[in-house]
Amino acid sequence: MRQDRLRLRIADACAQGRDLGFDGKTLIHPSQIEACNAIVTPPEEEVARARKIIAAFDLPENVSRGAIRLDGAMVERLHADMARRTIEIADAIAAMNKP
Repeated sequence: MRQDRLRLRIADACAQGRDLGFDGKTLIHPSQIEACNAIVTPPEEEVARARKIIAAFDLPENVSRGAIRLDGAMVERLHADMARRTIEIADAIAAMNKP
């Protein structure tokens, strides 16, 4: 029971940090890693969208543009920067989980 409450508190703290823009959490015990990674790992849909944004800006016609239209929405170069960070986080967590 105590371990379950502790995991919930860790998950809540990780979610709060994620919502505030943090992409990780300092942990003090290995048992906290799984809960934290579950919260801060970007969802697959978000990673796919990030890859799509980067690919669009990498097209020769978009390389020098500050903003483009993608799927009917305006996407700015800062979104490409954020997309790269999303992929870095997802890739780093995936690499840690490989045997």
